[in-house]
Amino acid sequence: MARFTFKLPDIGEGIAEAEIVAWHVAVGDRVEEDQNIADMMTDKATVEMESPVSGIVVELAGAVGDQVAIGAALVVIETDTDAGADEPFSLGAEVAEQLGVEGEEQFEAENPGVEEALDDGDQAPLPPAGGAGGGPVAPFTIASTVPAPTPPASGRGERKPVLASPAVRQRAKELGVDLATVRTDADRVRHADLDAHLRYSGGEGYHAPHTSRARDDEQVRVIGMRRRIAENMAAAKRHIPHFTYVDEIDVTELERVRADLNGARGDRPKLTLLPLMIVAICRSLPDFPMLNARYDDEAGVVTRHGRVHLGMATQTDAGLTVPVIRDAQDRNVWQLATEIGRLADAARAGKLKPEEMGGGTITVTSLGPLGGIATTPVINRPEVAIIGPNKIVERPVFTGRGDEIRRAKLMNMSISCDHRVVDGWDAASYVQALKKLLETPVLLFAD
Repeated sequence: MARFTFKLPDIGEGIAEAEIVAWHVAVGDRVEEDQNIADMMTDKATVEMESPVSGIVVELAGAVGDQVAIGAALVVIETDTDAGADEPFSLGAEVAEQLGVEGEEQFEAENPGVEEALDDGDQAPLPPAGGAGGGPVAPFTIASTVPAPTPPASGRGERKPVLASPAVRQRAKELGVDLATVRTDADRVRHADLDAHLRYSGGEGYHAPHTSRARDDEQVRVIGMRRRIAENMAAAKRHIPHFTYVDEIDVTELERVRADLNGARGDRPKLTLLPLMIVAICRSLPDFPMLNARYDDEAGVVTRHGRVHLGMATQTDAGLTVPVIRDAQDRNVWQLATEIGRLADAARAGKLKPEEMGGGTITVTSLGPLGGIATTPVINRPEVAIIGPNKIVERPVFTGRGDEIRRAKLMNMSISCDHRVVDGWDAASYVQALKKLLETPVLLFAD
């Protein structure tokens, strides 16, 4: 037997350390070559670490949430080969402690054959029934003792039956009211008596139906994706003086065009509003280069980009992720819809590649039908602007021809900007240009 130390490899350019977000093995487990042993998260992506050898895990670098430097030991594995095996396999104090014994010697004395079986890579044989000393054998599980339920305390004597209609009984049950505590001047409890009890008894014994009940406090470690989000958001708010501008856009005609395109889409993906909006963003950005930019505040340099690498904020089970649509300015609505679907599926499955998550020049974030009246999105640093479409609602609007009113689909558009490099006038002017394209969608398809 020999010990193999698996060191954390270089998993990305400029990466100095990675965070342990999941262990798939524990000390004492047997692993096979190429088996996934851990998930490591960098600033770019989550990477699966696979074992280069087979054997028994004897050491792990740390707990979930710990940082491991590139080149540092991640896992130590007792391999199946005999080369260099001058040191016997040790179960270790941690395993002994978990099994509830004091030290390895006592464990081996009480369970003969376990060490040899582990050395051979096989499952340890169970001791014979009755144990070595003839007594019962304690299984390797932590037994939990559940006390028998305590019978309710008996009342003082027999309670007199309470007369009430089935409707009153059902209502009292839903309210959590004991009918025996309700006073009445009649021969039975009525709805009015129940109402009076609720008003004048101070609500004693009353529980509104379907109310929330108290739960135990829960402490959740901020690790993995959630920690990255927290760090990025804190850095963005700490370094960037945000301002947000909101305007209302009539998307009635845009929604009609979208419905017509979907009606003739064939086997192409169904269009949402987002691909059409991205086309409008890309068409309007050349006149406002200060928005399609990244600001290196340490170097004091703003880079205004000629291409649009558009970040697309996507909600996943692990938290908010921002995959990037490369060269969005060169794609039509159908190509954008396909790429949006592909990146969203990869983000939710945790399969995004590092190059699909960085280098954005401007970001769009939307809560879809939950979008609310207006949002104040946080800029994806080092970008300088983020656009947030909000929920579409139908409202009556004046047509401009006297008192004539029509039904319109309206949507508020938010934009947050870095006030160090973008002026309020520029942001408002850009939204007006974007508004013109969205309210006159034929311009989206004009050369």
